[in-house]
Amino acid sequence: MTKVTIIGAGSMVFSTELMNDILLTPALERGTFALVDIDAGRLELAHQMAEFLISERGRHWTVEASTDRSQVLAGSDYVLNTIEVAGLPNVRNDYEIPLKYGVDQCIGDTIGPGGLFKALRTLPAWLDILADIERLAPRALVINYTNPMSLTVLTGTRASWLPIVGLCHSIQHTSSQLAQYLDIPYQDMYWRAAGINHLAWFVELSRGGEDLYPLLRQRAQIPEIYEQDPVRFEMMLELGAFTTESSGHVSEYTAYFRKRPDLVRKYMRSGYRGESGFYASQWPGERAEGDQEIKAYVSGQQKFERERGPEFASYVMEAMATNIPTVIYGNVPNTGLIDNLPADGVVEVACLVDGKGVQPTHFGPLPTHLALLNQQHMAFHDLVATAVLEQDREAAVHALMIDPLTAAVCSLAEIRRMFEEMVAAQKAYLPEFLS
Repeated sequence: MTKVTIIGAGSMVFSTELMNDILLTPALERGTFALVDIDAGRLELAHQMAEFLISERGRHWTVEASTDRSQVLAGSDYVLNTIEVAGLPNVRNDYEIPLKYGVDQCIGDTIGPGGLFKALRTLPAWLDILADIERLAPRALVINYTNPMSLTVLTGTRASWLPIVGLCHSIQHTSSQLAQYLDIPYQDMYWRAAGINHLAWFVELSRGGEDLYPLLRQRAQIPEIYEQDPVRFEMMLELGAFTTESSGHVSEYTAYFRKRPDLVRKYMRSGYRGESGFYASQWPGERAEGDQEIKAYVSGQQKFERERGPEFASYVMEAMATNIPTVIYGNVPNTGLIDNLPADGVVEVACLVDGKGVQPTHFGPLPTHLALLNQQHMAFHDLVATAVLEQDREAAVHALMIDPLTAAVCSLAEIRRMFEEMVAAQKAYLPEFLS
């Protein structure tokens, strides 16, 4: 019997995907889902969807649900963190206040002013969750899916002795996209990637021992291919490696693409390709649409047809249950895994998983210029984690001051004013040390 606790189960579309994957995993015939959310209405919908999925898949699983995680954590083998802390009331502030200062974000939930304040809202709740897991489910593997990914894992590993791994889908999605851009079968492509979450690098891309980057550079000259991913193709053409997050998101990670209106006009496109304020504009509606979709499945108005997806969680559980090794990409402490990145940070690397759990593998050094781009963000991560763990307000201010895009646009005094304005707007949702 396997017990999987999902904290933040009201993240309906995502929790549905994770539960469906688990129920489609042959080795996980029996178990219990323990669902937790502080929103009782969303929790009830998640409960109904879990029962529906179990019935659809014909598996021997049961469901527990509670708004109080302490009631269901005991006995958990896996705890999946998918929380969203005060996102709806603050998503516009995360975007609109920085924009007044010239910081133009597309997503703004992982880095930059939006990512900083999402972290400051989220990490105190995360620390409370980990303390409860230590007390009630000390043998559990903690799997984080909440953004900002690197910051959540880093802060967790500094505060807790629990095994924590952060899982994302950017590497597996990007590798599939690369096969499409190259017009080759996915199984023919060999690749190695490493870096940090949302800014990892495909440092090797080959087929049968032949380097595929010359072909990818040729394919990037085809307008209908280039237009699908303009920022990532520009980065690949100039820096020599393709990166692992969408054009819109990765455009926020460097100073190159969003610091002037003319650059925004040149490189940004609609949607996830770089649209200004895309997440702030789209996410609330998409969340509501997702809820309606779940209700349609549960009521039988819409047929549920989903195969096991690419999210790594079910594959981790399968490998640990069967002791049949698999490889996933995880966000883990850099215990000498990437030689030229800070040893006290979190990196994204290939991990072997078997009955012994998640075992990160050594990558070696990244090319120097790529490592430097990662190091900038790891310094940001260090400052934010320090701010939360030590209740150090100035560390949070300094984090924003070294954010690459913010620093490219604003003076130090402007950055401090932006920080103070965002604190004032979000005061009700932030820890007291920021007041």
